[in-house]
Amino acid sequence: MTKFSPLAVAAVALLAAENVQAFSGPMAKVPSVSALHMADYPTTHTDVDWTHSIKSGARDEILGPIEEYCADLNSVVRRTTRTVECGPIKFGSEHPIVRQTMATTNTADVEASIDQIMRCADKGFDLVRITVQGKREANAAMKIREGLFKKGYDIPLCADMHFQPKVALMVADAVEKIRINPGNFADGRKDFEDHVYESEADYVQEREYLFEAMLPLVEKCKQLNRAMRIGTNHGSLSSRVLSFYGDTPRGMVESAIEFADICRSQDYHNFVFSMKASNPLVMVQSYRLLAAEQYRMGWDYPLHLGVTEAGEGEDGRMKSAIGIGTLLADGVGDTIRVSLTEDPEFEYEPCNRLAEMAQGRLATNPEAAARQKATKFYTDTRDITTFERRKGKTLEKSEEESVDASGFLSPLGSVVSAVTLDMLTKENIPYLYAGLGCKTAVGMPFKDIATADSIFLRKVPPSTDSDARTALRRLAEVTVGLIAPAEELEKDPLPNSIALMSLTEALEKKGALPTGAIRLAVSVNGDEDDATLKQIKSLDPAMIFLNIAPHVSTLHASRRVFEMIKAEGIETSVIHHYETDTEDSNHLALEIGTRIGSLLTDGMGDGVMVEEVSGKQTFTLDFLRKSSFSLLQGCRMRSTKTEFVSCPSCGRTLFDLQETTALITDATGHLPGVTVAVMGCIVNGPGEMADADFGYVGTIPGKIDLYYGKEVVRKNIAEELAVDELVVLIKEYGMWKEKETADEEEELVAA
Repeated sequence: MTKFSPLAVAAVALLAAENVQAFSGPMAKVPSVSALHMADYPTTHTDVDWTHSIKSGARDEILGPIEEYCADLNSVVRRTTRTVECGPIKFGSEHPIVRQTMATTNTADVEASIDQIMRCADKGFDLVRITVQGKREANAAMKIREGLFKKGYDIPLCADMHFQPKVALMVADAVEKIRINPGNFADGRKDFEDHVYESEADYVQEREYLFEAMLPLVEKCKQLNRAMRIGTNHGSLSSRVLSFYGDTPRGMVESAIEFADICRSQDYHNFVFSMKASNPLVMVQSYRLLAAEQYRMGWDYPLHLGVTEAGEGEDGRMKSAIGIGTLLADGVGDTIRVSLTEDPEFEYEPCNRLAEMAQGRLATNPEAAARQKATKFYTDTRDITTFERRKGKTLEKSEEESVDASGFLSPLGSVVSAVTLDMLTKENIPYLYAGLGCKTAVGMPFKDIATADSIFLRKVPPSTDSDARTALRRLAEVTVGLIAPAEELEKDPLPNSIALMSLTEALEKKGALPTGAIRLAVSVNGDEDDATLKQIKSLDPAMIFLNIAPHVSTLHASRRVFEMIKAEGIETSVIHHYETDTEDSNHLALEIGTRIGSLLTDGMGDGVMVEEVSGKQTFTLDFLRKSSFSLLQGCRMRSTKTEFVSCPSCGRTLFDLQETTALITDATGHLPGVTVAVMGCIVNGPGEMADADFGYVGTIPGKIDLYYGKEVVRKNIAEELAVDELVVLIKEYGMWKEKETADEEEELVAA
């Protein structure tokens, strides 16, 4: 953080004071379009060199098909971009990843905003975004900027703009960056709603209004060397774009390109893009599509990454890591924000950690480069314009087996829990069942919605340990798979077990099983040659454990294995076996979200096993199981609890978001398959709740609107009654179930 001399501070303060006075006067103080505009640049929308149409096929015909979305598919190299200046910081591939957050204070409360921004700067953030709803907040922004300079803080500010082109012009005097949302900056007019476009010519006629609304801001940002973010949100696409492109990544990309065309028409290039969504899969596909379009159009603008409304705690960090980490793993992304329903200072650690992880994977890092170089070559055939999940086959019940193996894997995504011998002692067995997510009745375990599908035993309890063996038998009887290394089973057989062998060992033994084992599982480390991988098909194992060797790149070696599996028509389910020695739960969420989530977002994988290898057992069995299910849910595979889409709060928020989210979570958190959005305001439109079944939205202070889908069905409910009314609404739509008490669980299981 830069410190200023007293003379510099005085000069800045004088300049700021002059600008504040300008705000309080008529808008004539701001240079007019005619005064700013240069005759060499287009003055009407018809003069703009708009990007070739994607709908008509002209873009494909003129520029060729979409090809790459990142710099290198076989190593991690940052996508080359231009440099965008934002006060003292710079965005782009030649600069460190910029770490951002957003203030949650009322922007009009100047002192509170200054204090919070200073705390964010002291934490290490490079930039802070503030809410600017109107002229009052624009004037406050100037005072905030002045106050920060006086205190020796030069951290740049970004004004978050919606619906207010004229206010954006005002606040450009105060801040270093303007964020506009193409969905509502100029393209959110009510007369665009429900418009059916008969042709593309009909659609592009609306560009006249967009150009006229956007041009003054572009000219002013160019004049003052302000940065801009063209920030598209999946949930707040304009009705115009929705009616023409649908609620799709393509619509998000085309909306952003249209606004970029206006900037480029004025030779203004000091801008970045973002493609945010609360669904990590939509977010990843949108950013990749935009990056690919930039490649074929010859553009090189930086990208700001974020999963919007990610939520709180490990779930919020997990969801952010899935989206942001997946893109950074390919060298895509230049600035990031982890949006959590927590105070902004708490966003720094996950934000910084993701940036550090990305830096560590770059091929400029000798160790990372060595791992990437050691990975055997493969041809990447993924289609980034669409999403299709590879679905490995599940197991079928066999009359020759005394247990039902059909429950050992789930078609929606499987969780395998690593169990140690100390968990199988007589006194710990009840805790084992609870940690695995089992219901119990008279001490007997039964599967529930979020019970581990199978367990992995690195060591097998001796057959003389009747308590441990009885516990394992009872788990197998309720279709929990028992997986153990073949060499352990050879020492002391475990009835109805699955024998795990390395692929090489399984081929040497021609798939022969130890006594007592009923199925084969193979472990693949990603360093096998092609000929060896092809032989998986002849073994026809029950499952494949993908546990990548430490000397090769996890991402690239895994992709290679999946390419081989696809080419050979191997249908076996693949379980990602992730070994961790971290002792921090938040770091674990970021690790598995990035390293496994980056594969699941491409449909590569059918389940996960997280195993501690530090020997300390930092995390409980219950925590690791729940984290694994959270990963699958975040990757839109298997839903085992209520999904919350929760905004991170800002100056627009009309209620205590953290407290309210906690109340709603407590009341509705037991409803798997149900998604509830908790939104501090409706500025981005009900589309921000695109993934939600129900929405809880602040409208005016003390009043709440409730939504079903994108339709408001309850208006102006008193805040103190709104959570109860939400429960009533969920019941009305037949998606409610009562929480089960311990006695009810006993009765249900016994029945």
